[in-house]
Amino acid sequence: MKLARVIYQGRVRLALVEADKGEVLLIDGLLTHDLNPVRTIIERRMGEAELLSAATKRVRFDDITFLSPFSELVRNVFAVGKNYVDHAREFDASGFNATSGGASVPSAPQFFTKATTSLAGPTDPIVYSEALTSSVDYEGEVGVVIGRECRNVRQESALDQVFGFVALNDVTARDLQRNHGQWFLGKSLDTFCPLGPWIATIDQVPIDAIRLRTWVNDEMRQDAPLTDLIFSVPKLIETLSAVMTLLPGDIIATGTPVGVGIGFSPPRFLQDGDVVRVSATGLGELKNTVKIVEALKSA
Repeated sequence: MKLARVIYQGRVRLALVEADKGEVLLIDGLLTHDLNPVRTIIERRMGEAELLSAATKRVRFDDITFLSPFSELVRNVFAVGKNYVDHAREFDASGFNATSGGASVPSAPQFFTKATTSLAGPTDPIVYSEALTSSVDYEGEVGVVIGRECRNVRQESALDQVFGFVALNDVTARDLQRNHGQWFLGKSLDTFCPLGPWIATIDQVPIDAIRLRTWVNDEMRQDAPLTDLIFSVPKLIETLSAVMTLLPGDIIATGTPVGVGIGFSPPRFLQDGDVVRVSATGLGELKNTVKIVEALKSA
């Protein structure tokens, strides 16, 4: 199944997506007033048949607005750096990697996190102030959504712990990433994690069928299959779960392929009004417009 949250006639609704028809089925019932219904579905391990029994109306994509599947993130996104060979090399050659000090292609997964407050919807603007950063970059990625609490998972059974996949954009302030000698700050600005438009369960979208593409203003910048990962999805789950308990709804961002802005000479950072699109097979498309503001609101 494909799960989404949408706005229909001014109300936020839970929906099952029928992408081939360009339609959604609106779901009511027990989850009508749930503040984070998609996460609840994952936690309760609710099936498609149960949700279909609560479907009340079929509406077209043109009549809705997709939101992030999660209304909020309970934990930081677990993200992976340098997980495609060509991107690892372009990143180390860019001069923006202050954390390297070793081989371009890592011998073990490099994890970092994005703050929960970086979450944004699939059509929300990417907002930042040039007083804070002047080198914002895109990173189209596929996110893995964990389906059950798990620890010490072996690669052979890792996919059994996966609920599904979702498209995301690991937006990055490269100057903050370099200047602070770590990745967390530059990855965690508000709106720097567009997510959606839906989560597709693993039975709907097999890993070896997923191809990731990113465009900036209709110019394709990234194009790679998920099978090109240096460290596979099972390897990432095994590595993380060896040191911590993974929870339902956790997201692992698997890494970005070659073609990011710092890979160009000179770098091609995002500009005010740029439109960034990220799509992945079976997962729909993000479409976010860059909005540069003079200053961000303060308390």
